[in-house]
Amino acid sequence: MKILVLNCGSSSLKYQLLDMEQDGKIMAKGLVEKIGLAQGSLTHQGADGQKHKFEKPVPDHQVGINWVLEYLIHPQYGVIKDLKEINAVGHRVVHGGETFKDSVLIDSRVMDALKACIPFAPLHNPANIKGIESMQALLPEVPQVGVFDTSFHQTMPDYAYMYAIPHKFYQTDRMRRYGFHGTSHKFVVRKAAELAGLDINNSKIISCHLGNGASLAAVLNGKSVDTSMGYTPVEGLVMGTRAGDLDLGAAMAIMEKEYLTPSQATSYFSK
Repeated sequence: MKILVLNCGSSSLKYQLLDMEQDGKIMAKGLVEKIGLAQGSLTHQGADGQKHKFEKPVPDHQVGINWVLEYLIHPQYGVIKDLKEINAVGHRVVHGGETFKDSVLIDSRVMDALKACIPFAPLHNPANIKGIESMQALLPEVPQVGVFDTSFHQTMPDYAYMYAIPHKFYQTDRMRRYGFHGTSHKFVVRKAAELAGLDINNSKIISCHLGNGASLAAVLNGKSVDTSMGYTPVEGLVMGTRAGDLDLGAAMAIMEKEYLTPSQATSYFSK
């Protein structure tokens, strides 16, 4: 079985083609950047193991994904002969709200639920949805699966995920700590237990996802019980382009001093 994995951002998409019959061997991988700009780029690593960069306009995600598919079957750089060799497509989706506690096979019901989660992750979920819709248009017969950053943290107890704000905001808007980087934390915890010779079901582990975006998670017996990110990926550690935890009074003072609207402030603290 060969699985194409896509991670779609607002102006980029990362991809890997995995051969599951060879323990998930990476057959090809790459990155499409500058989607929606005048000139896009594709960095592709295929059959020869070398990175090759190409440029052309990429007006939207469907064009970008189609470009990726072209190079997967390219006579020189490709790794498969026919797109029919792709048995499934997996999508990294940032926010699944309280709806998705596990990975799911994508259908119309799931798509409706993903769109309902857009207010939770307005910069991420629309791009994830575009990637799914684009792949549905290009390879309509291939099953697609959504894997959610938030699902691993759905085991947190209510005292860890509830904020000290009026309860109506949770009841009406599901405003709570969700946590992110769940796929990373889940993998890291299991790998750490394996390397340390621990029984994952009888363990206490602090996992760290450190990069341009960063978060910590407290994991008890293989299940997340607390995490540093919250309602959005802005909360928690200081990151590459995010302020992390910031005194609310300081944030309000900056908004007042810089004459920022709420939407401008969102961009200001989390570019």
